[in-house]
Amino acid sequence: MDSLPVLDETQVPADLDLFDEIDRLKKARSAVVLAHYYQEGDIQDVADFVGDSLQLSQAAAKTDASVIVFAGVHFMAETAKIVNPDRTVVLPDLSAGCSLADQCPADRFAAFIAAHPGHKVISYINCSAEVKALSDVICTSSNAVDMVNLFPKDQPLIFAPDRNLGKYVMRQTGREMVLWDGTCQVHEIFSEKKLVQLKVRHPDAKVIAHPECEPQVLRHADFIGSTAALLQYAVKHSDPAFIVVTESGILHQMQKAAPDKQFIPAPPEGNCACNDCPYMKRNTLEKLYLALRDLRPVVDVPEPVRRAALKPLTRMLKRDLNAA
Repeated sequence: MDSLPVLDETQVPADLDLFDEIDRLKKARSAVVLAHYYQEGDIQDVADFVGDSLQLSQAAAKTDASVIVFAGVHFMAETAKIVNPDRTVVLPDLSAGCSLADQCPADRFAAFIAAHPGHKVISYINCSAEVKALSDVICTSSNAVDMVNLFPKDQPLIFAPDRNLGKYVMRQTGREMVLWDGTCQVHEIFSEKKLVQLKVRHPDAKVIAHPECEPQVLRHADFIGSTAALLQYAVKHSDPAFIVVTESGILHQMQKAAPDKQFIPAPPEGNCACNDCPYMKRNTLEKLYLALRDLRPVVDVPEPVRRAALKPLTRMLKRDLNAA
């Protein structure tokens, strides 16, 4: 993706009111802005809908907008195009990829499937359109357990590409699966030692964690769930403080929804800002404005791949393995 064009933020006048201009362009373009919880706060605030991968997939499938501006990463914009072939889908920065998706090239995954005959394939939505096209059903962290439970107990399964989410689902369902060996660079970096130290400093704080985290981190969690589930849990429960073990962008919505509570980002290994997804943060408010103004960069999916990928996505959205 390094060779793909990137919008030039220097084209944006310094005195331009980006919030007003984005609002104006959304109306002029008949556009909807979808943003993931891991985007910077300003982007979340201008979006028409903010959610996790499942919520954004559902929103993309339901929209009647002519243009979808996807403030997220490439596989998310691809998903929007898969379910909306006749609409224009733009991504503010085409280089906003995904470390997890990159770890599962379609050709290698096809060979992996061939080495396990008789297995059905469940792929986490954090994968390319080509990998989706090789799958029987797609899942998100919100519904992975439910998607696995749709299959008969004696049906051998492949789960890809996140091994940590796969291990979590195996513990929840009590069934074995063949796991592709991939991880999210953000969620695998959290330090168990630093998390324990943080718990000692904040004994009244509940630990809430995303299931993509390593098992040794998850064992300290009071609650494990998708990004949306973590938000709902933090707002619903009366505890005064929460240690949040996922990408730090979600703290913006947590603080907005529960301003009287304390939200503490879990520490990564070392002293880096590794709990910020570098791909998600490639999108900026300036690039979002330019994407709306110029209706580019456009995300397209080749039609044969799109048709094949639509089937497992439809099965997820309808919760029906026979849907096509």
